[in-house]
Amino acid sequence: MQNRSTQLLLNFGHAMDHMFLLIFATAVSSIAAEFGFERWEDLMPYSVAAFFLFGIGSLPSGKLGDQWGRRPMMVVFFLGIGAASLWVSQTQSPLHMAMALALLGAFASIYHPVAIPMLVQGSARPGWTIGVNGLCGNLGVALAAVVTGLFVKYYGWRMAFLIPGVISIVCGLAFARWATHEATAPSKKKSTPMQHSGLSMPTLLLVMTLASTSSSLLFNLSTNSNYELLADKLVGLTQDPAQIGLLLGLVYAAASLSQLWVGHMIDKVPLKHLYLRILAFQALVLIVATQVDGWWFYGVQFLFMAGVFGAIPFTDAMIVRFVDDTMRSRVTGMRLAVSFGASSIAVLLIGPIVKQSGFTTLLAVMAVSSLVTLAVISQLPASEHPA
Repeated sequence: MQNRSTQLLLNFGHAMDHMFLLIFATAVSSIAAEFGFERWEDLMPYSVAAFFLFGIGSLPSGKLGDQWGRRPMMVVFFLGIGAASLWVSQTQSPLHMAMALALLGAFASIYHPVAIPMLVQGSARPGWTIGVNGLCGNLGVALAAVVTGLFVKYYGWRMAFLIPGVISIVCGLAFARWATHEATAPSKKKSTPMQHSGLSMPTLLLVMTLASTSSSLLFNLSTNSNYELLADKLVGLTQDPAQIGLLLGLVYAAASLSQLWVGHMIDKVPLKHLYLRILAFQALVLIVATQVDGWWFYGVQFLFMAGVFGAIPFTDAMIVRFVDDTMRSRVTGMRLAVSFGASSIAVLLIGPIVKQSGFTTLLAVMAVSSLVTLAVISQLPASEHPA
């Protein structure tokens, strides 16, 4: 079990991780205008490398987390992502920004395969621990909307990268000073018996990876387009960047609470039954979202983001339940390298889809992604029980 300082910094790091990845998507209109683009959609592809490296970088990050140690890797995470964000704030061209964002994505890849296994070590209620951590991550998504909207309005988009970058570096120094020391690297510890899933490890990893890929695709499609999506749906009601950012931040903050309920239930009921219900809810409200505008859409946006966020803890819970701690970072890294790497295509697709077909088509693509995840999870054994 980690000490309180370690838990707080790990959870705060999750908020920072997601916040850094979404500052660009929130400020893209202002950045596009400064760099001479007529439409924000044309600038979005410049962030694809960041999300690709966020995914593929999980593989070496997980390996190093198990074999070198999770504590030193988290110090690298905080310091590295902070330094990369400072570089983004100083870029003067789209190409330089793409390079800086790619470096930011590479350092961001450290968090999930390293921090979550570190956080759940020795936890008596791993589902709840994952739920709280997920809530913190999604509050980072909310902060990206609120804080970036305010910075864009009053100080410019560069400060939206610079200030969080400084904060992250301070967190890295604090983690190096106060985080729990590891007696040995996880891979060198003695393995312990784990609950049997009813599936072979390759099959279980395949199911987790496919589910995580389609779920990550939905997460990227929604969080990277929600600001412009909400602005489009509220035309005639408000176009103030700070107000839209605040409204979106409220959606994210409220929807994130779904992870606490899901985390609580994971410790009590079979994963498959709970996950299928969350996915069915996702698909239903996304279909409804294609038919509404204005404040009605704003209400539905809260519901579908509650479904998106509520699905996040499941694959981490499966790894905790069925994979020994000595190799959790590597298994998580393999799963994330495929799922996050593949889902980075979502960032590339947003601009062209919206430009050619509008946001209704984008919402329909998101609904299909939910249904694909539902089909994959239906392959899990029905007899699985919580630990």
